[in-house]
Amino acid sequence: MRRFYPYFKYLRAVRGSLIGSILFGIVYGVAAGAGLPLMVKTVLPRMFGVNPVPLTRIQLIGIALWLPAVFTIRGIAGYLSKYLSTYSGVRILEAIRLDYFRKLQALPLAFYDKMSTGDLIARGLGDTNQLQNTLSSITTDIFTQPATLVSALTYVAYLAFRERGISLMLASMAIVPLSVLPIRYVGKKLIKRTQKLQREIGNIADRFTENIAGVKEVRAFGLEQHEVNRFAVMTGNLVRANMKVAKYASGLTPAIEIISAAGLSFTLLYAYKIHVQWGAFLSIVTAIYTCYEPIKKLGAMNNELKRGGSSLERLEQITNEPVTIADPPSPAKVGRLRGDLAFNHVSFAYKKGTPVLRNIDLKIPAGTVCALVGPSGAGKTTFVNLVPRFYEASTGSVTIDGIDVRSMRFADLRRNIALVSQDPVLFNDSLYDNLLLGRPDASREEVFAAARDAHAHEFITAFPQGYETLAGERGSRLSGGQKQRMAIARAFLRNSPILILDEATSALDGGSEAAIQDALKKLMVGKTVLIIAHRFSTIRDASMILVFDGGEIVAAGGHETLYGANPLYRSLYDRQQGRQPAH
Repeated sequence: MRRFYPYFKYLRAVRGSLIGSILFGIVYGVAAGAGLPLMVKTVLPRMFGVNPVPLTRIQLIGIALWLPAVFTIRGIAGYLSKYLSTYSGVRILEAIRLDYFRKLQALPLAFYDKMSTGDLIARGLGDTNQLQNTLSSITTDIFTQPATLVSALTYVAYLAFRERGISLMLASMAIVPLSVLPIRYVGKKLIKRTQKLQREIGNIADRFTENIAGVKEVRAFGLEQHEVNRFAVMTGNLVRANMKVAKYASGLTPAIEIISAAGLSFTLLYAYKIHVQWGAFLSIVTAIYTCYEPIKKLGAMNNELKRGGSSLERLEQITNEPVTIADPPSPAKVGRLRGDLAFNHVSFAYKKGTPVLRNIDLKIPAGTVCALVGPSGAGKTTFVNLVPRFYEASTGSVTIDGIDVRSMRFADLRRNIALVSQDPVLFNDSLYDNLLLGRPDASREEVFAAARDAHAHEFITAFPQGYETLAGERGSRLSGGQKQRMAIARAFLRNSPILILDEATSALDGGSEAAIQDALKKLMVGKTVLIIAHRFSTIRDASMILVFDGGEIVAAGGHETLYGANPLYRSLYDRQQGRQPAH
């Protein structure tokens, strides 16, 4: 229980409804725990005993209404307790998921390199839901069920002690400590099995996500049955994990019932031996029987705590993940930057001991169009990712206009950078709203102008809904070239002093590429531009070309100089142009 104390903060926002749920739960518990046994003890003997007492009409009406009254109180109190508990739980779930999602926005990109999308989704949906169930159920049952149990046991103790003293009282209540044994045993068994179940759910979610994302490749390579077989193995693992949890969770109730039945039989024999009156005995048995339900529910609550603890552990792996790249405590005041870039003895490694960039020392003056070339894995993308602080330099520093990027707020830094990636992402919103992401405060005229500059206006207006057309999930309604023109339009709209083009024209057809190149030349004027491209037609006119190899800049200069002096650049260029390298 102590494990959940830090998370009771989520209950503050719903404390009114939660207190109401608890109070109604206590009323329910007292009505259930004492109402029926009291009727058996005080009412029934007067009506059906050996010497029944004559009852007045009013007394008969009162007796007739006793049972409906008890169940009416139980029903209304139970309904209100459950309703308020559900409301509290839904609000708790909202807060937990929001905090989880907020943490995902703060974590650096390096975190996502080691986590699968499906598993993160499973934690954000399944584990948060389980934690909500646990918090809302224990906060009500922890009062309701003990209230029922205590009221019933108090009545048992009082009646048994009055009838035959301490011996009958102890015999009647022996069932309670015995019932704790299966609860403790099952709780221990559930911990590891619940953790395995949650992992299997994450694996299933990951398989779904990966398969749907790669649906074209699955069809193209005829992998449908292969994927079904892989999924069948995972669902089989999930079934087995579910059954192991069910094995122990479902076994708790019958175990308690068997122990309770044995306890009742013992009480029956002992009461017979000491000659307890049948009316008193029936009342004691009714009170003991009333104890069964709260004992079982307390056992179920213990199981719920174990499940919630497993989900909490999985969520804490994310929520306790350190945010290694964050806004500085005292950020530098930054407006619109000029765009002077400097890499000062910068090294970087995704894994310790395996550097991707080695001692990069470079200045890129504002207004420079700088192209990055080199074989795959040479460090080009990592190099540009250090500028917007997607990753943090392991050693050295990256500065813009002499200001270390680590001393700027993310909002200030990234407002000065526009990015057009090789695989741009569009959200399932209108095309207009997707463009507006470049600059949320832009006017409609500015949005239309940016779309025209990127040659996107024509295909957008060709849709029946025009700019209000939904892009589809990840821009599924658009072709690759159309998505890239949308991304280029965002960059036009952003109009930042630094522009990063990561294969920005790779998916354009030949007819539109020339027009886009002209548009990009217009966009580049007065800006610092970093271009990653394998198509050398996009970089021949760059004012600076950097040749990367093995995490180092092995050459820098213009096209003519590098083609004549650097064998790696010449071989890359010739291969792109379809020429055979010289021997």
